[in-house]
Amino acid sequence: MRYRVEVHADAHTRLKAMAEDVLRGLGERPRSLPPKYFYDAAGSRLFDEITRLPEYYLTRVEEGLLDTLAPRLMRALMPRDVVELGSGFSLKTRRLLQARGGGPLRYTPVDVDETTVAVSAQRLLAEDPVLEVHAVIGDFERHLVHVPPPSGRRLVLFLGSTIGNLDAPARRALLAQVRGLLRRGDRLLLGVDLVKAPAVLEAAYNDAAGVTAEFNRNILRVVNDSLGADFRPEAFRHHAWYNAAESRIEMHLVPDQPQTVRVRSLDLTVRLEPPETIWTESSYKFTRASADAMLRAAGLKLDAWHTDADERFALAVAAPMPRAAARAA
Repeated sequence: MRYRVEVHADAHTRLKAMAEDVLRGLGERPRSLPPKYFYDAAGSRLFDEITRLPEYYLTRVEEGLLDTLAPRLMRALMPRDVVELGSGFSLKTRRLLQARGGGPLRYTPVDVDETTVAVSAQRLLAEDPVLEVHAVIGDFERHLVHVPPPSGRRLVLFLGSTIGNLDAPARRALLAQVRGLLRRGDRLLLGVDLVKAPAVLEAAYNDAAGVTAEFNRNILRVVNDSLGADFRPEAFRHHAWYNAAESRIEMHLVPDQPQTVRVRSLDLTVRLEPPETIWTESSYKFTRASADAMLRAAGLKLDAWHTDADERFALAVAAPMPRAAARAA
């Protein structure tokens, strides 16, 4: 059997986790909603549109780096086991799989959307007769323990600068789990967006066409549909800015006027008064030094660093540190 799937986060489990996240986020100050809830079908379409906007350089630059790096990386590592966190449609992964030059390989996508994973797996298997797919349907922050034991030298992929959506404690916890998936000779390929001029960063999250604003408001529609809330998304203004002190873009939703929102499934009433916001996303930006420190804190060593000519985005290759060295770090 070339396609196997393990489901560790079914619809009921995901809804329960969402209810807990929304209750905690809206009950605290500042109020917040986790960015993972942008992505229903409409949110995924909007994000796909964002990746093609002229202001949003991240996807284009990362894909260009992968086109250049993939043949060299796959020849050097010769992985027989590829694990991808937040795989989605596995479009970037195809570049790496095709560049390996043949030979059996097992691909383990870890993603919450079983339908997307199945569609991606079907396409990849049709293109590659010696590929096997062992999918893990779950949240990569909670379910990496279910990744099967390695079938050979392993390469873990965490692309798209998704690591930047996590704060420092969550980044360290996740990367420590990734370290647990790696043995001597294995590698992590990590995509990170880099610190750069605030005007360039802010333009990427405030596109002229307003697509990112609509994407931001979509999180309220997801909460409405999933938990019986009565947010009026059109009554919120998109606000994204670069917090230089924290090296992060912050995305917020700002109510135009005082609002009272009821979340029926949670028996929760929320009163929102301008200028109070709902914080929907952080996107941390890195330097080589800060990425190195982040990796070392989780028991990983920066092995190679690849950037575009303008140093907008980086692909970091990291190796597992010996346990004794990791404890000393």
